[in-house]
Amino acid sequence: MLANKRILLIIGGGIAAFKTPDLIRRLRERGAHVTPVMTRAAEQFVTPLTIAAVAGERVHDQLFDLTTEAEMGHIQLSRSADLIVVAPATADLMARMATGRADDLASTLLLATDTPVLIAPAMNVRMWTHPATQRNIETLRGDGIALVGPNDGDMACGEYGPGRMSEPLEIVAAIERHFTAGPLAGKRIVVTSGPTHEPIDPVRYIANRSSGAQGTAIARALAALGAQVVFVTGPASVAPPEGVEVVKVETAREMKDAVEAALPADAAIFAAAVADWRVRSASASKIKKDKGQLPVMEFDENPDILATVSQMKEGRPRLVVGFAAETDDVVAHATAKRARKGCDWIVANDVRPETGIMGGRENAVVLITGAGAEDWPRMGKDAVAERLARKVAEALG
Repeated sequence: MLANKRILLIIGGGIAAFKTPDLIRRLRERGAHVTPVMTRAAEQFVTPLTIAAVAGERVHDQLFDLTTEAEMGHIQLSRSADLIVVAPATADLMARMATGRADDLASTLLLATDTPVLIAPAMNVRMWTHPATQRNIETLRGDGIALVGPNDGDMACGEYGPGRMSEPLEIVAAIERHFTAGPLAGKRIVVTSGPTHEPIDPVRYIANRSSGAQGTAIARALAALGAQVVFVTGPASVAPPEGVEVVKVETAREMKDAVEAALPADAAIFAAAVADWRVRSASASKIKKDKGQLPVMEFDENPDILATVSQMKEGRPRLVVGFAAETDDVVAHATAKRARKGCDWIVANDVRPETGIMGGRENAVVLITGAGAEDWPRMGKDAVAERLARKVAEALG
């Protein structure tokens, strides 16, 4: 799949640069030709000699190199590649990309190219969640830049959270998907999955019984068909799929914000089991049991993410798919939900305890569209996901 593919690898200046020799080795094992470019900061974490030895090619790190620039080297490098990969993509490098700065070789290459670009962000969790970084991400997505990661994990600074660069094999998988001529190649799809947790106090919460297995399977199936998937997940018990952009949230409001930040997209599939209500004023301390007295709670309705996206006046995905977990009159309730929400499709299922579907390995769904109800036989959740992914591909054409 990667045989003879030309990868221009730009290595940014973060501690995650130590993973790049392994990334280069993995790419070369698959037949790719890797041309390395290093920023000055990157050379503080891994030496050019190491990168050159692993890549089997000289490292480019000087914008004003008289030999290469006599032939307009920065232009040739940026346009002779099949794909430009930035790993690690630091907060600073992403900011320069978003604002169009060109003050070193790496940023000049990125500004002078019409080659597709894939970035693997890596930074401190607070830097990743900072509004400025999130604005830059939105700009880069709008420019057509693809992302892989970041993951949650331990940081070199001792903190934990999102910002850890994807592992080399995850980046390789994203690169391979880029070159896969699947029916969803070039399509961006948002998938929500898992439950949401609405806090009552620091130790209690309201949630739905969802493992996240079906949403995870859908994201994996869409990625296998070549889609760029943004996977927005609540605190699920099933691990998120590899090779997709994972955004972890806790509450319904956080999920809504994450979905809106992930747009625009060609399709949005809302498989998450979002809690309908939240406690109006969650307690900052654990609510103590007081014999003979029950706590009194007031509730607010959570945002309706499916309806919000389905009824967008501008920027609505071409295809919006909702899910309906029902315990009776499945088709009738799901058909009414589709009309009420304004979405294109509803994937409905019977989640009564005796079906074993909620939290199980199988599913039996009915696909509700404008043409009516289509019963699917009971099958594994991976098979349901693959069938749905093929239908999404047909709809997006």
